[in-house]
Amino acid sequence: MRLAALLLAALLAGCSARSASGPDMAVILADAPAETLSAYGLFSDIAAASPASGVMAYALATPLFSDHAEKHRLVFVPGGASAGFRKDDVFAFPVGTVLVKTFAFAPDMRAPQTGAYRVETRLLIHKETGWAAYPYLWNEAGTEAVYSPVGGRRTIETISPSGDQLTIKYSVPNQNQCKTCHQAGSALSPIGPKARNLNHEGQLEDWAARGVLSDLPPGLPRAPAMYDVALPVEARARAWLDINCAHCHKPDGSASNSGLWLSATEIDPVKLGLGKHPVAAGRGAGALMQVVVPGQPDESILAFRMSSVEPGIAMPELGRTVADPDGLALVRAWIAEMDTP
Repeated sequence: MRLAALLLAALLAGCSARSASGPDMAVILADAPAETLSAYGLFSDIAAASPASGVMAYALATPLFSDHAEKHRLVFVPGGASAGFRKDDVFAFPVGTVLVKTFAFAPDMRAPQTGAYRVETRLLIHKETGWAAYPYLWNEAGTEAVYSPVGGRRTIETISPSGDQLTIKYSVPNQNQCKTCHQAGSALSPIGPKARNLNHEGQLEDWAARGVLSDLPPGLPRAPAMYDVALPVEARARAWLDINCAHCHKPDGSASNSGLWLSATEIDPVKLGLGKHPVAAGRGAGALMQVVVPGQPDESILAFRMSSVEPGIAMPELGRTVADPDGLALVRAWIAEMDTP
């Protein structure tokens, strides 16, 4: 669904069946997570997942791949507060901000809105002490989601966007695993809401107009959409790596000791893996010698690990049980077009 349609749906939902109270700041800022998703007041109609007044839909230019799941993102910033603009990092969201991400499937992901059902919703809440991550699992009826700190598993039968029949052993991460991807030094941090990821379809301007974002400057960075074939392969491949890998592969991430840093802002070829030997040789390297061998995707550890679904080899290691065929093809094309030494 295009962002405009998401925003329209949110507006219509706010005009009908609106929650009498809206987001409940006492629940949002409580020390312990609520037992049910509905308790936060983020939805005017929990069964329809209609956002409450003041809760906005947003979308990323290139989203994280999660077993072909359709993802619906919402943000709530407390009234009277706003997020501070940062050019390259996640915005400085005020205390009380809630980021909501719901993962949904359909019997046929070529038509993800037909027969869609929700599997999990993850909350990132900015508490007085920092960000907290809470996973919620939806019941079979789709009428409520329950706090599930141990995560969970669900078998998904679907048809992929390319038409393949898939049986997905979908895994909901436990609360400790949330820290792996959201690590920023010793703290937790959101991943997606950065200027470059939100700078499409007028989102940043809309946030500024609503007072949700302050100090919006000219010359905003923009991440390329990976599916826009009019754009260069390198730019699109770097965008995929940025959203899927760079939250761990960065100086203060959980994979910082690898020396492989995959942010879209990284300019050092070696840190991007070109001609780089792995820090530790093992089964994850697949008997290959370099992370990226220019012109040789079949000899590159990066492509090998992206193609694998085997635990201990697959990268990203969390959030997927099947490979992303489009992302893999794009990164392989980027490596293949590199000039050989």
